[in-house]
Amino acid sequence: MNQLSKHKTILLLVFLVIMWGVNWPLTKIGLRYAPPLLFAGLRTFIGGIILLLLALPRYKSLRLKETWPIYLVSAFLNIVLYYGLMTFGLLYTPAGLFSAVVFLQPVLLGVFSWLWLGESMHPRKMFGLVLGFLGVAVICAFGIIGHASVIGIGLALGTALSWAFGTVYMKRISERVDSLWVVSLQQTIGGLLLTGSGAFIENWSDIVWDLSFILNLLFISIFVIALGWLTYFVLIGSGEASKVGAFTFLIPLISNIASVIFLHEQFTFNLVVGLVFILFSIYLVNVKSRRERSLVAS
Repeated sequence: MNQLSKHKTILLLVFLVIMWGVNWPLTKIGLRYAPPLLFAGLRTFIGGIILLLLALPRYKSLRLKETWPIYLVSAFLNIVLYYGLMTFGLLYTPAGLFSAVVFLQPVLLGVFSWLWLGESMHPRKMFGLVLGFLGVAVICAFGIIGHASVIGIGLALGTALSWAFGTVYMKRISERVDSLWVVSLQQTIGGLLLTGSGAFIENWSDIVWDLSFILNLLFISIFVIALGWLTYFVLIGSGEASKVGAFTFLIPLISNIASVIFLHEQFTFNLVVGLVFILFSIYLVNVKSRRERSLVAS
């Protein structure tokens, strides 16, 4: 996949972090109107259909006979496991603690990218990844109240692992498939499986189809699911996965700020301290040493 310009990369990162940040409070609002599995399935399926319509003009690059296993594995890791484990995990664990554990993902992604993608790893970079995770933990610390079960922590770790494995897998196969097709099919297949599970476990009659829910569902489906995942994999395919992953540490910060605005949750000192940790983390992961700069220059 072609390298993006610095300007385009920054714009895509800003869009991604904002969209995935506001997703958390918007999802909390949406769950007032719909059961969790059906809500997760509907928004991913709608997002997938939108992307399928965009992908149709590129039908020649689908090559379904050769690439269908890739689409299934991607859907399983990035949609079914990720959203499925997240949905059930939040039933057992406070949201703050669950989010903190899930955002161990950039650290796992940095390690996996080093092991399986051959990306560089050095003490400064690893320290930056760990520091970013600590920043997320500080931000979420205010919400870590209540009983946290072993099952809930296990599901949170599973969510982080599925996201990290899914990202590394997508990076490895990025040259073998069309990015728009793989993102659209993983959303559609995963959305169908989640919706089917929800239809079996939950009741369609529990969904309140009013204007607020419909607008919430459409916004998440279009901007968070469809365009968000497409942006994420475009960034992953064009640069180092661990560096892109470092910026996802900003998502819980945006989530907390959006929750203050939309849900009137309390703004805490944790946000300020966590932001300092996260910004320093991003700097450490992305800054090049003198030796690296001299190699690039030569």
